[in-house]
Amino acid sequence: MKKIFSRPESLRDVPTHYCPGCGHGIAHRLLAQAVDDLGIREKVIGVAPVGCAVVAYDYWNFDCCEAAHGRALAVATAIKRVRPENIVFTYQGDGDLAAIGTNETIHTANRGENLTVIFINNAIYGMTGGQMAPTTLLGQKTATSPRGRNADSEGYPLKISELLAQLPAVKYIERVSLHSPQEVLKAQRAIKQAFQNQIENKGFSLVEILSPCPTYWGMSPDQAVEWVKETMSKEFPLGRIK
Repeated sequence: MKKIFSRPESLRDVPTHYCPGCGHGIAHRLLAQAVDDLGIREKVIGVAPVGCAVVAYDYWNFDCCEAAHGRALAVATAIKRVRPENIVFTYQGDGDLAAIGTNETIHTANRGENLTVIFINNAIYGMTGGQMAPTTLLGQKTATSPRGRNADSEGYPLKISELLAQLPAVKYIERVSLHSPQEVLKAQRAIKQAFQNQIENKGFSLVEILSPCPTYWGMSPDQAVEWVKETMSKEFPLGRIK
């Protein structure tokens, strides 16, 4: 029988440290598959800052480095400018990219740096205890919003993709999800496109991925997937934004 599905060469065969039902493992595989499909494993460099994916280098079989919290795009910009022949990407959560790293995110995008950004949006701080994030939904309960996020005191969920899409130097923005096999396939295509744009020197590309966090949402994995589909994707509509 012909084998039609296997582990990507760019993904190491190691045990996971992620919680049951977490979307990071799926996103890691999709990214590794895109790297293999494009034949860029020997050229790619990943940058992961503080967050649940801080040890992403344990899973990917290519060059990676860490960055201080929120500074991944500053580090990635430096690497790309010094080594323009490499394919450089960041892998960032919402607390990193849209909170402490908002400045780096906006200015990197505004300069049109030829980089690929994989943005994991699970609407909460997963590594540090489940605090409210910039993308936490109104009414969503977290460790720091036990009564639910209130627009009057905490503002509205930050739609970073729509914000960045307004910048003229940004080439490509797409929001995808991991809540079904069909959406996972769309996520795979979007990640590959974001890398292809960099290969073709087209400029700044970002893929936002809606990802479940059952542990800090206080849900089972099945409930978390359903919440992404029925609630989260209504606040953050899926599709190509730019």
